[in-house]
Amino acid sequence: MPPKKRAKTKSWQDIAKQAQNDRTASLPESLVRICLPPIPNLPPSQQRTRCLPSPTVSITSLSPSAIVAAITSPSQPTMTASQVVTSFTLAAVLAHKTTNCLAELVYTDRAKSRAEALDATFTATGHPVGLLHGVPVSIKSHIGVKGRRMPSGYVAWYDDASDEHVAPDDALVVKILERAGAVVHARTAEPQGMMQLETVSNLFGTTTHPYSEVLSPGGSSGGEAALLAMGGSCIGVGSDIGGSIRVPAAACGLFGLKPTAFRVPTTGWAGTPPGGDGIVTVLGPMCASLEGVELFMRVVLDAEPWLVEPALVPMPWREVKLPPRIRIGVAWDDGIVLPHPPVTRTLGDLVARISGLPGIEVVDFPLYKPDEAWAIASSLYLTDGGASEQAILAASGEPPTPLMQWILDNPGVKDLSRSELEYWLEEREEFRIEYAGHWNRTGEWSDVAGRWEGTVDVLICPVAPWVAMRHGTAKYWGYSALWNLLDYPALAFPAGRADGEVDVKGVRKTFMSDHDRENWELCKWSFLYRGLCTNRVG
Repeated sequence: MPPKKRAKTKSWQDIAKQAQNDRTASLPESLVRICLPPIPNLPPSQQRTRCLPSPTVSITSLSPSAIVAAITSPSQPTMTASQVVTSFTLAAVLAHKTTNCLAELVYTDRAKSRAEALDATFTATGHPVGLLHGVPVSIKSHIGVKGRRMPSGYVAWYDDASDEHVAPDDALVVKILERAGAVVHARTAEPQGMMQLETVSNLFGTTTHPYSEVLSPGGSSGGEAALLAMGGSCIGVGSDIGGSIRVPAAACGLFGLKPTAFRVPTTGWAGTPPGGDGIVTVLGPMCASLEGVELFMRVVLDAEPWLVEPALVPMPWREVKLPPRIRIGVAWDDGIVLPHPPVTRTLGDLVARISGLPGIEVVDFPLYKPDEAWAIASSLYLTDGGASEQAILAASGEPPTPLMQWILDNPGVKDLSRSELEYWLEEREEFRIEYAGHWNRTGEWSDVAGRWEGTVDVLICPVAPWVAMRHGTAKYWGYSALWNLLDYPALAFPAGRADGEVDVKGVRKTFMSDHDRENWELCKWSFLYRGLCTNRVG
């Protein structure tokens, strides 16, 4: 539904300035004084050890389980929840100074008292509150935290005080995490409208990469990725409709999970309107460790959120016992855009390491009709032709950012009639059936068992055809959006760093497509993280 028209009393520039002032005011002055000013010409990733006290660096390097163990040791706790949250908040201040990753901190008026309450409870009982006792958690800012704005990167929504854009209560996922002992201390920046693989808005400006200010940490959960990579949070909650968790995770050397839809609760966010489920946006965890991703999912699903949000699949967290033999499919490219050399080298290194290991078989897996996949997905993202987005922009007078304009101008974005929408939804379902058949055909049909056997168990492929990119250039969603269309779970994981001396661009005379040519021209990198993605049916 288009936003209600209100008389404009302030310019969008004035609203954006107020948003930035509010954000600055949320940075605890006591911690700002401790954090040294950033050192000129030193990469943000190296600022951490130079500008923060050594105890802070040590604490913010711990995994979630190590934090819980240190706080709740039955014999002798080595730190308190208050010390942990203060350390991560201090690191978040530096992360923001160097990457512009925050929407706000909630330390002074929320996290500090929450940590003190956890310490008091443990002192009185000797027992942790839950599996996340004292673990600092950051939240993408369109996810509700009581009393806080949820602007989704729009100037007009920041200026809207209604319950639709100022959370009347914590989102369900926030409640679940805090009941398990987590401490929400930060809310992170997101791009205008969130339909970008970049993190830039007229509200808060551009978020930069933890290793280089000229590069992007990805989007739309790029604020989360930059904060986590700089040690400013332990676990982050992002969202994903076309790669928004996985692309930032891969670009910043993190783990990021896009779950299947209707697994993690979304009650209490500012997001897709009811009925706008052509491609479903999901919430998921981001963390520097795989352990943190698993812990998040365990905590959320053990809470049985489907009892509150009935649309969720009532399936608890399960311990999966791996079969004695695993078939791993590898997709080297999608036939439309060739990945840049660091990505291809990483994939080759991984295949070389796992090929021939006991119980593992590696086979090539050609991606199926990626051009058709994008045609369907792009037609189902903005089914009113972007009219809602344009109306929100018009409400404040703010201009679209370049990548927002790019998605609005995409040929697949059209104002669909009811019959046209039904057509594309039917195409989506047919494509999913075809893809299941494509996956099954990696095995053999058994007349005895009456099913396909020996199919690929897991697929490894690039998250994107590039490592962290220069700002404004992330325009190919094919590698990531495919799995949103299919609704397969997908995990991005770190796989090393690009190396300018090893990853030689080379000269290409032929290209798979115009997209391929354009992407190859952007082929520049330094010593940056590169990630891969695993995808499974289920």
